[in-house]
Amino acid sequence: MYYSNSDVRLVQLPEPAIGKDEALLRVEASGICGTDCLEWYRRDKVPLVLGHEVAGILVSVGKKVKKFRVGDRVVATHHVPCEWCAFCRDGHETVCDLLRQTHFEPGGFCEFLRLPAVNLKKGTFKIPDQISFAEATFVEPLGCALRGQRLARMRPGKNVLVIGSGMAGLLHIKIAKYHHARRIVTTDVDPFRLEVAQKCGAHAVIPAQENVVAEVKRNFHGKLADLVILCTGVQTAIEQGLRSVERGGTVLVFTAAAKDALLPVSLNDLFWRSELTILSSYAAAPKDLAQALRVIAKKNIKVKDLITHHLPLTDIQKGFDLTVRPQNSVKVIIYPQR
Repeated sequence: MYYSNSDVRLVQLPEPAIGKDEALLRVEASGICGTDCLEWYRRDKVPLVLGHEVAGILVSVGKKVKKFRVGDRVVATHHVPCEWCAFCRDGHETVCDLLRQTHFEPGGFCEFLRLPAVNLKKGTFKIPDQISFAEATFVEPLGCALRGQRLARMRPGKNVLVIGSGMAGLLHIKIAKYHHARRIVTTDVDPFRLEVAQKCGAHAVIPAQENVVAEVKRNFHGKLADLVILCTGVQTAIEQGLRSVERGGTVLVFTAAAKDALLPVSLNDLFWRSELTILSSYAAAPKDLAQALRVIAKKNIKVKDLITHHLPLTDIQKGFDLTVRPQNSVKVIIYPQR
């Protein structure tokens, strides 16, 4: 039960009851996402059970459920779109009203959760045998990142700058490599994460304390980045990213920032005559999740190497501490059944 980043408690709740078109999931693995730690976003909703990167086994299914059966290994997502509204038809499924209303009961950091009918129908996928539960928890975050690069029209041969080498940034590095980027450069303040970024495929890393724009030009042979992906909401990092994009390039805003953060842009200096595109990407649609599951199953994008900590539910406070204040940590996986 989440109250704040420094106050995550274990409580006993009744096992959720399911309806005829719902299912009960025994959660085997649940990843801690950076958004789970956004205190300003959560403070008016606490206490609540967080966790949305989940994988497990169906232990009960309703009488009307035909697609799944007891014993199926599945990964499920908490947000699902209707797929018929104007937003969905226009390719903006993740701003669909239904997507913003759907959720698990009670949340992924628990032993059992109820999958509502719409989540079961549109956002639940069977896990291939070759994928572990821990790897399957990456379907949701990887699907979000895949969607972001698709919207940003990522193509082979582009020079890519990833601002921030946390979990999201590392996934974007792997995806850019999968998409055959010409060169990938990333930044961060943490030497450990820069080291991991190189292992993930970054051709060069830049400590965020340096002159990022100058280093970007040096690494891209006098040019700026064709695609800048903002994976941190720190104000100075945002400014570095906006000044590191080439004419005709794209800036993808992929992360949440501080509550009152603003884009520090000069329309004349950065946009006028430069034909820049700045866009945002939020969450993932079912097709993005399906793609994420495929590339993990085929080992096109490996995710297991990003897991630095495996913890039982009783150590979830430690997991939040490792996510909020990284200590040689990247991805923390919680195992509710241990």
